[in-house]
Amino acid sequence: MSEPRRSSTNEGDKATNEKHEFVHRDDATTHLSSSDHATYTNDYPNEKHRRGGLDTVQSKDLQLMNAKIANPLLGKSKAEIIADVEAWTKEHGMTDMMDTFRKGALVAANPAGFEDIEELTEEDKNTLRREVTHKWHQPKQLYYMVALCSLAAAVQGMDETVINGANLFWPQQFGINTKDPDPSKASRDQWLLGIVASAPYLCCAVIGCWLTDPLNRLLGRRGTIFVTAVISALTCFWSGLTNSWYHLFIARFFLGFGIGPKSSTVPVYSAECAPPNIRGALVMQWQVWTAFGIAMGFVADLALYYVPDRSGIVGLNWRLMLGSAGIPAIIVCTNVFFCPESPRWLLGKGRVADAYHSLARLRNTPLQAARDTYYIQKQLEAEDQLVSRGKLRIMELFTVPRNRRAALAAGIVMFMQQFCGVNIIAYYSATIFEESGFSTVSALAASLGFGLINWLFAGPAIWTIDTFGRRGLLLTTFPLMSLFLFLTGFAFWIPDRETRVGIVALGIYLFTIAYSPGEGPVPFTYSAEAFPLYVRDLGMSFATATTWFFNFIVSITFPRLLGAFKPQGAVGWYAAWNMIGFMLILMFMPETKALSLEELDAVFSVSTRRHALYQLRQVPIWIKKHVLRQKNVQEQPPLYEVAEEDKTYGPTAAAA
Repeated sequence: MSEPRRSSTNEGDKATNEKHEFVHRDDATTHLSSSDHATYTNDYPNEKHRRGGLDTVQSKDLQLMNAKIANPLLGKSKAEIIADVEAWTKEHGMTDMMDTFRKGALVAANPAGFEDIEELTEEDKNTLRREVTHKWHQPKQLYYMVALCSLAAAVQGMDETVINGANLFWPQQFGINTKDPDPSKASRDQWLLGIVASAPYLCCAVIGCWLTDPLNRLLGRRGTIFVTAVISALTCFWSGLTNSWYHLFIARFFLGFGIGPKSSTVPVYSAECAPPNIRGALVMQWQVWTAFGIAMGFVADLALYYVPDRSGIVGLNWRLMLGSAGIPAIIVCTNVFFCPESPRWLLGKGRVADAYHSLARLRNTPLQAARDTYYIQKQLEAEDQLVSRGKLRIMELFTVPRNRRAALAAGIVMFMQQFCGVNIIAYYSATIFEESGFSTVSALAASLGFGLINWLFAGPAIWTIDTFGRRGLLLTTFPLMSLFLFLTGFAFWIPDRETRVGIVALGIYLFTIAYSPGEGPVPFTYSAEAFPLYVRDLGMSFATATTWFFNFIVSITFPRLLGAFKPQGAVGWYAAWNMIGFMLILMFMPETKALSLEELDAVFSVSTRRHALYQLRQVPIWIKKHVLRQKNVQEQPPLYEVAEEDKTYGPTAAAA
């Protein structure tokens, strides 16, 4: 992607802006100079502010809406802010905190210039300096909340993989034989195995994810996490008590009511509680600790493999495997109410004093808590004023071209997260390893290797995703994932058993190394930032439902695919999808790393056809420069153009 071109602000604009004393400057979310005011407050009076096709009234309105939501203190003078704070604290019975809120509001309006705020004491300024120099020095309560969210993510991972080991035992006990000599019965049983394994994801896609909003509105973040953790624990134990395949299907279907809302709520809760300067890293912990939970699911499978039947219980080992995922869920639900509630949720309910006290537990000083309470309140007020479209927003997600292109890109990365083939390994790796010649226990041990590699290589993604970019990571890792899956599939034709199992394991492990820093973290990160702020929550719901739906498709079809295509064809099928995914990413997914709201609008306002053709023309240019090492290769003109002074940076999606 080309760099945005710079254009300057004229003298008239500068003069207009001199009357404004304070502009919000959140180091992690908003960066505006004084000259940026004219861009928004004058409603783009000058034709030079039009960028990359953003010359319609609709585009201008969308940019104004984004800027106002991202920066609710835009254009406020010092006197206006102080007057507003005094009225606000009186209204909510917090006059005893008026002085602290007054200082906090002035810092919220100009955090980069706090050194010049005369109301602050030297102790106040030292506190704000340490936010930059010691950003990881946070209250224990914040890290307790992070630990709980990490455990909730691990619950998610265990819920997904304990079925892997159980699949080796329960089908035989319930009369299901995927290798029956009768092809029609084998086909039926393969579908039944897929239906049971995929049941939670069917629930997530059609019901669970869409319950997130009403549950959060009614119960809050902590209440939703509590309820979903209870559901996860009870359904895991229920799964271990079943006595038929359809009984197990029902139990696992209800598990989806725990997985779906929890997967959407926990990252949001973490983002809303975290300070802006470490918010991104803390939200990324969801991916890291979900990978850890996946590994722990394999640990449970392996540890419980040799448990013998006792007291007339048949299949005690696989029953304990399924039930083991309920243990960390119990820890989550018994500890979640020791954490503070999301301050943003409390403010949305009008509970200002409670929100301040919640933030006071999550910040080092009352000044920081007051600053963040006031800023979040102003942001919510801006959303209430500007986002008044009601039910029409869901239509605008697909009818407004800029939104539709963001939905297309987010839908592609979410779809490919499932069709890249990672979950055939997460859910059926023991079966795949057995097919290659591993013994049953060795297959589980090899599966544990997959889980550990997935976890270890998920950690560096916190760094790589913002270093190499979302698009760059995917364009690099998709060809590698395709290559390594083809290696895995072709290895099944090797006649020598020892060589075959070694190459199969190598291919799967190399695939996992490529997946973990790329298609692992990118989809949720990309979807969280691609949509405009006013439809971002709906965009994330659409993206989450997309990934769970195709998770269901992959889970239900793979046993039958394995029976019909054999391991070579089944694994090769997903290797081919990685090649398709590379082309889809190349043509339809713009880069979003470190882009301002205006740049995002410019990027997604380029027509889909124009973007695809531009990127296809870029391929031979890249080959000439980087493969053939030719010099003086003629470049294409930039695809996007954004005025340098017209940039506004929105808050983390989950917190927006």
